Amino acid sequence: MTAIPMFPLGSVLFPFTPLPLRVFEPRYLTMVGRLLDEDDPEFGVVLIERGHEVGGGDRRSSIGTMARLVSVSAGAEVLTAVAVGTDRFTVEQWLDDDPYPRADVTPLPRLEWDDALTPLEKEAEAIVRRTLARAPETRWDADTELADEPLAAAWQLAAIAPLGEYDRYTLLQSTTADALLRQIIDLTLEAELLWSAE
Repeated sequence: MTAIPMFPLGSVLFPFTPLPLRVFEPRYLTMVGRLLDEDDPEFGVVLIERGHEVGGGDRRSSIGTMARLVSVSAGAEVLTAVAVGTDRFTVEQWLDDDPYPRADVTPLPRLEWDDALTPLEKEAEAIVRRTLARAPETRWDADTELADEPLAAAWQLAAIAPLGEYDRYTLLQSTTADALLRQIIDLTLEAELLWSAE
């Protein structure tokens, strides 16, 4: 178990996926400042399941993703940072939020890739890209590039699929690459059906 700085957010972070951040709250400015002193600056990201993070009183998810800080630039009142998701973890215990949220976490095993999953990944990618092209509003383009490494690409597909945060959190909890891809397909097709019914 390791105690790490935590950044609860209203969205899910997946491994191998970029996370742009605008940091303005004093406690997170302190956190980023301390991270910049480290050789390998990492923090945990968890989904806020209910409530608002500002001022506390929120309910935070128990599975999250480590984020490695890759760049920080300072503006007048805001730090703009970019991090990249690395490995998943389980929160064992939340610690005192002073001076910023922290938790004891245990790493989750990385998913194993099997080349027999390649056709399933191609199917998932085709469905996600088709749905993105038809989706009313999305954060990602239908032609967003994915990594060459297949497991990284599978997680990136989960990230770009036009889904709500509850569905994205379901994907984050996948225990095998096969389950991840099958759930990406099922949840994306469900989302597509909902749009076409509206």
